[in-house]
Amino acid sequence: MAVKKQFTSFQDLLSSVDKPVLVDFYATWCGPCQMMAPILEQVSNHLGERLQVVKVDTDRYPQLASQYGIHALPTLVLFKGGQPVERFEGLMQGPQLISHLQTVV
Repeated sequence: MAVKKQFTSFQDLLSSVDKPVLVDFYATWCGPCQMMAPILEQVSNHLGERLQVVKVDTDRYPQLASQYGIHALPTLVLFKGGQPVERFEGLMQGPQLISHLQTVV
């Protein structure tokens, strides 16, 4: 499950987790973003031991969206060791996303 956490900086968040972090850059007004919620729940259920799922509202954190070049929503970015290593844009199916993530985490 995606976890709501308070953090002083995004880098603090990334460095506080000892496994890869899948960040869902979304907006509350974005229909496809809302459709990703149950898919990310599936990802968390299947890969929760190997991966942390985090949601970042681009309306609340526009500087992060800009820093990581987020132009389409939803965009998922996989971070390893605090660095982005994979990027997925648009709505994806759960099994497809899980299958791909299993090969990289």
